[in-house]
Amino acid sequence: MHEIKSLNEECGVFGIWNHPDSAQLTYMGLHSLQHRGQEGAGIVSSNGFELKGERGLGLLTDAISDVQLEGFKGNQHAIGHVRYATSGNQGIENIQPFLYHFYDMSVGVCHNGNLVNAQSLRKDLEKDGAIFHSSSDTEVIMHLIRRSKASTFEEALKESLNIIKGGFTFALLTKDALYGAVDPNAIRPLAVGRMKTGAYIIASETCAIDVLGAEFIRDIHAGEFIVINDDGIRVESYTTDTTTAISAMEYIYFARPDSTIAGKNVHAVRKESGKRLAQESPAINADMVIGVPNSSLSAASGFAEESHLPYEMGLVKNQYVARTFIQPTQELREQGVRVKLSAVKDIVHGKNIVLVDDSIVRGTTSKRIVKMLKDAGANEIHVRIASPEFMFPSFYGIDVSTSSELISANKSPEEIRDYIGADSLSYLSVDGLINSIGLDKEVPYHGLCVESFTGDYPAGLYDYEERYYENLSPRQKAYLANNKQYFDKEGNLNVESI
Repeated sequence: MHEIKSLNEECGVFGIWNHPDSAQLTYMGLHSLQHRGQEGAGIVSSNGFELKGERGLGLLTDAISDVQLEGFKGNQHAIGHVRYATSGNQGIENIQPFLYHFYDMSVGVCHNGNLVNAQSLRKDLEKDGAIFHSSSDTEVIMHLIRRSKASTFEEALKESLNIIKGGFTFALLTKDALYGAVDPNAIRPLAVGRMKTGAYIIASETCAIDVLGAEFIRDIHAGEFIVINDDGIRVESYTTDTTTAISAMEYIYFARPDSTIAGKNVHAVRKESGKRLAQESPAINADMVIGVPNSSLSAASGFAEESHLPYEMGLVKNQYVARTFIQPTQELREQGVRVKLSAVKDIVHGKNIVLVDDSIVRGTTSKRIVKMLKDAGANEIHVRIASPEFMFPSFYGIDVSTSSELISANKSPEEIRDYIGADSLSYLSVDGLINSIGLDKEVPYHGLCVESFTGDYPAGLYDYEERYYENLSPRQKAYLANNKQYFDKEGNLNVESI
C-alpha cells in the first residue's frame, strides 16, 4: 500500500442558487470538501438562460484556473464536484459535473456515492439504444430522466430516483432550479444552508456551508429531494420506503471534524469513540497516547483524557504532500511514507505508546507506522483502533469492494497484531461505535450503516451480490454465523439485540 491512509474518500457535491458570485463561492465550498476527493473537480454554472461547465484533473487549484472561474462571472447559480473514483476510470471524461445540452433544456448533474444496480441499468439502457460517454455510474440517472414519460423534469427525477439503488446524493442544475437528492437510507449526507443574501446552498458537509458564513437550515433526510428556485425551497419525499442508515464511516474517517452530520459533530463523536475505546481496551503501563494524523487525532485525545495519560504529538504529517503518493518501487514507496509522516524521536524514544488510529483496512500502512515509531526508539506500541474490525467490503462509495483487500477478512486480531509488529491490538466494539455516535435508538443500528463491520447492507447488493457471496472468506462466514443474534430467523435485524 502506497498511501498513508488506507481508505480513499468518496466525493463531494456543492450547489448554490441565486448569488452573483455563485461559481466563486462554489469554488470555495469545494475547497472545504477537497478531503473527499483529489482526483478531479468541476463546476457547472448558469446565468438563468444557459449552462456552462469547466472541469479538470487533480486538486481543485489545478483543475479549475482563475481564467476559467472568471468565465463564470455574473452567473447566479452553480453546482460543483470533487471526485475520488469509486466507480469508473480515472479520466477527464469521468470528472463531474456532467453537462448535457438537449433540444429543450440543459442539465448539469453530479453525484456522491455508488449505485449498486448501475451495471445492470446501463446494460438495459444500452440495449435500448442509449450511448454512454463515460464509465461513471452517474451518467445512468440522466438517461433514466430523459427516457421517462413523466410530464415534468421534477416528476422524471422522482421516477428515476426510485429506480436507482445504493448510497448516493445528487446535485442537479437547470436554468430554472437547483435540485438535491438523498438515497432512501441517507447513507451519504447532504445539508442545506442559507446565506445572509438569501442565496441557498446544498453541500455534502456542513463545513462547506460554514466556510461561506451561511446558516445551516437542515439535512436532507432519507428518500428526500429538495427543489430550490426563485420561489424559495421545497423539500419532498420521492419514496416512503425509507430506513435511515447513515454511513458510520462518515463519522469515523471521511468527514471533516468541524462538520455536523444528523446533529452530531464529527470531532465530538470521534472523541467519544476514543473514550469508549479506552474503557473497553485500556492500555496498561503506557506513557503516552498519540494519534495518526489527521482523522485519528480526535479519538486519540478522547482515549488520553479517559486514560489520564498525556496526549502527545508523536507523529507529524507533512500537509503539503499530495495524498496519492505513488511510486514504482517498494523502496520508494517506503520513502514516500516517511515523506508524508514523521516520528518525533525526542518524544517517543524509550516510551510505551498507545497508538490510536481510525481503522485498519489493508494493514500495510499500520505496519509501516509501527516500524517507524520503533525505529525512532519507541519501547512498546499498543495499537488501539477507534472503530470495529473492517471485515466486509463496502459498495456504497468507498474504494474497498473486495474481501481480498481487507486484512480483517482473513486474519484474526492476534495475527494482525503480529503482522503490523505491535505489542497489542484492540478494536472498538460495534456497540461502542454505535453508542459513541448516539443516533436514533428506535431504528436498526441506531440509524447507522455499519456494513463494513457487520456485513449488513441496508441498500442491498444488487449487481455486486453474486461476487460478494462467492468471495466470502472463512473468517467472514464464521463472523456472520456467530453474530446471528442480530437477526431473526427470517434474516431481519433484531433491533432489541443492539
